[in-house]
Amino acid sequence: MKISELQAKDVVNIADGKKLGQIQDLEMDLKQGLIKAIVVPTEQKLFSWLSSGQEVVIPWDQIVKIGSDVILVRLGNRYQEMDSYTQK
Repeated sequence: MKISELQAKDVVNIADGKKLGQIQDLEMDLKQGLIKAIVVPTEQKLFSWLSSGQEVVIPWDQIVKIGSDVILVRLGNRYQEMDSYTQK
């Protein structure tokens, strides 16, 4: 699967059914060739320079399923307060 294919999919939290957005970036482990996390903006950005810079970093192990048009993640009901990912 290409990175551009991942970026075209919606990310949905299965704990509450909310759409989080689409992948903006990936955190990679280049030595092992693995994706460590996906990065999703917390709000819609019109242009990259017109944003608050807030992003949710979702660890790869929180991804439940990658479907044809959606990526399901399990973040809990209040994902802003979880310690398993960070906001930049």
